[in-house]
Amino acid sequence: MPVLTGVAENTTRLACRFARDAEKLGVDGLMVLPAMIYKADTREAIAHFRTVAQSTSLPIMIYNNPVAYYVDVTPPQFSELAKEDNIVAIKESSDDVRRITDIINLHGSRFILFSGVDDRALESILLGATGWVSGLVNAFPHENQALWRLATAGKWQEARELYRWYSPLLHLDTKIKLVQYIKLAMAETGLGSETTRAPRLPLAGEEREQVLAVIRHAINCSRSTRLSSRR
Repeated sequence: MPVLTGVAENTTRLACRFARDAEKLGVDGLMVLPAMIYKADTREAIAHFRTVAQSTSLPIMIYNNPVAYYVDVTPPQFSELAKEDNIVAIKESSDDVRRITDIINLHGSRFILFSGVDDRALESILLGATGWVSGLVNAFPHENQALWRLATAGKWQEARELYRWYSPLLHLDTKIKLVQYIKLAMAETGLGSETTRAPRLPLAGEEREQVLAVIRHAINCSRSTRLSSRR
């Protein structure tokens, strides 16, 4: 089974060291984030990604998430990263599905495109994404797999029906407390616990009840869907 690791360090030098150490340990690929904390401009961001790529022979996925990290690589700017042969994939999490089309129009099949936002997955697959890096899959693996198979098989009506009841749950992946929300979902489905590390604290009060209502509704819908599919 291929093993990948994220590279999320505060400086380019530390990111390069992490990448080299991961390669020595036998990791098969890297997902590289921009340098944490610092809000880099385009020139700095591209320099960071290219320098990390040059420090290792491992294949690299660029994690582009300007919503969370305030660093954005736009479709035209990926031309600079295309110069590094081992930058092979993009996790596109800009919250703008039009970028899937723009990247393909500008760069053809140069990059393997992944959807990186759970509640944009179906739209991204339709537009040409060939992979999905998901959060809610940790709690709902059956549903994620079903949605992926339906969409990639072109069964759009069935995919839409599944996506519509699943979307309120997938929206949890786009919130500030996505880690707590997903871990609570994992606890409710029996696939994990809601334990978090400070400064993240367990959900409490009205917020917790609201998230639980979304999760439990999705679980009930999931059970109904599975029963129907067996008839």
